[in-house]
Amino acid sequence: MVTDPIADFLIRLQNASKVKKEGVSMPYSRMKFSIAQILEKEGYVSTVDQKKGASLSVSLLYKNGRPAITGAKRISKPSRRMYMSIHDIKPVKRGHGLLVLSTPEGILTGKEAKLKRVGGEALFEIW
Repeated sequence: MVTDPIADFLIRLQNASKVKKEGVSMPYSRMKFSIAQILEKEGYVSTVDQKKGASLSVSLLYKNGRPAITGAKRISKPSRRMYMSIHDIKPVKRGHGLLVLSTPEGILTGKEAKLKRVGGEALFEIW
């Protein structure tokens, strides 16, 4: 049993990209699907599909033979939740990374949250 599904999602993506796999499958949840769609929109993965049953398939993206995902850091954990106001949201890796938040407006990137002027639970950073 997985106690932190978001951390499991990130680790699966990182491990698959390090060994240059084309894609990765994992158990489906709406939260993971929303996060995967954001990563697709921001150019970290190529495609996201919901398979038969309760499975989520994510195709990884490589640029010039290098993985688009080079690292990720879980911020808010089940044991310690971390919340950010719009004033706390800063660029990740000097603008070369992405912050993902869970807000009342849904799952958003740091830039989208600032534009909508909402804060929320900081889920993770990815670069």
